[in-house]
Amino acid sequence: MKLPHVTKPSESAGQGRNALLGGSYSLALTAILLAILIALNVLVGALPASQTKYDISSSKLYSITSNTKVVVNALEEDVTIYWVVQAGQKDEILENLLSKYESLSEHIEVVEKNPDIFPAFAEQYTSETVPNNSLIVECGQRSRFISYNDIYLLDSSLYGYNASFDGEGAITSAIDYVTTDELPQLYLLEGHGEAELPATLRDHLEKENIEVQSLSLLTVDAIPEDADCLMIYAPSSDISSAERDLLTAYVKAGGSLFVVAGPMQDGLPENLLGLVSEYGVQAIEGMVVEQDRGYYAAKAGVINMTKAMALELADDDITNPLTQERYFPILPAAMALTVEGGSSQAEVTELLTTSPSSFSQPVDAVSPEKEEDDPQGPFAVGVRISHESGGQIIWFSSSLFLEDFYNAYSSGANVNLGVNAIASLVGERDATSIRSKSLNYNYLTISDSASSVLKGLIMGVFPLLYLGVGIAVVWKRRKHQNEPC
Repeated sequence: MKLPHVTKPSESAGQGRNALLGGSYSLALTAILLAILIALNVLVGALPASQTKYDISSSKLYSITSNTKVVVNALEEDVTIYWVVQAGQKDEILENLLSKYESLSEHIEVVEKNPDIFPAFAEQYTSETVPNNSLIVECGQRSRFISYNDIYLLDSSLYGYNASFDGEGAITSAIDYVTTDELPQLYLLEGHGEAELPATLRDHLEKENIEVQSLSLLTVDAIPEDADCLMIYAPSSDISSAERDLLTAYVKAGGSLFVVAGPMQDGLPENLLGLVSEYGVQAIEGMVVEQDRGYYAAKAGVINMTKAMALELADDDITNPLTQERYFPILPAAMALTVEGGSSQAEVTELLTTSPSSFSQPVDAVSPEKEEDDPQGPFAVGVRISHESGGQIIWFSSSLFLEDFYNAYSSGANVNLGVNAIASLVGERDATSIRSKSLNYNYLTISDSASSVLKGLIMGVFPLLYLGVGIAVVWKRRKHQNEPC
């Protein structure tokens, strides 16, 4: 008969010691891991928000654009951003944005001013009503007030209203304004039945810190020396030969000219076209008709879509920002331009072009159908002429494309294109228009790459990591238990 095994006191004590050691080891390992996690959390918490937060919103609502980085990184003077905000009523999106500005440059400081404590603070900067979460940007003796109502925008479109956040555009514009002694000067030519600048375009020019003045070449002997750019906007009649000669000399001397002019009732403006004809740019009398429905701006029926076209965009510094964001301008009632021959003194770039199926017909044509004599496309409807002297001419052959209606129709792409063109002509290429960021969607959309990374981390890396730690702990524990005393 086999007797049952009886555990000796010494053996039992050894197992108890092993269990105690294993438990102590597990406790120590847990404590070490907790200490590491706490230390890591403290370290991450001390880092700036720009290094610890990743923006996966579809409109990049929480990101800073490269245009802002260029402006901020070039600062040599201290800029103070006063945030007029009541306790417990901070706008979180604005707070995040301001922290990014502070992290970008040591020359930027954000100072909170509670209006309940400093009720008269904002009065020294503005006479306007100051809503909560408004901003005041100051550098030396210059300052600009940014109302909270100008940070969140509500724009009308053909599809309803678009809510957007324009905090970055407003703040960067204000920083550029208070740190610039001489603002770009844009002279608006008058005396030829020119249309008034649309309100949206004026607002964007003000945001870009471009000052607009009127100029009649019939009352002056020379173009003002401080003119960074001359603009001819939607004239209804031709310029004179004397004005043409003056403008031609201005461009050849390094000046910049921005022309928005389409078909006219009296035929082709010969003197105006003389500004570009010597560089190989010719115009066809009439209006472009687009037959390719892939180039139509939107649903037919709102306007004559055959005469309001979406265009092919060239690879150029004024069109690339729109291409990258997949915004496309439309040009209604455009005049066909062709580029032939060129000039040894200048380079011509076709910025906007129609499809090969497009054609030009008389302005008063009743039917959009092509006649036998109608010139066949493709055509240019936007060109840039870069003279060897440094002078430039940018011409868009539609007098209507910057109007508020068509700008809304293009979701703002038209005015953005126009402002980018003007900004490039006045030498502000690094501060081209910063688009406001849409707030129409209250959910986040992430890219496929970001989604793959998150899935890999959640479903792969983290579980394997936890499994590996668990296996290591169990193996170490059993190893100690099996070791002889």
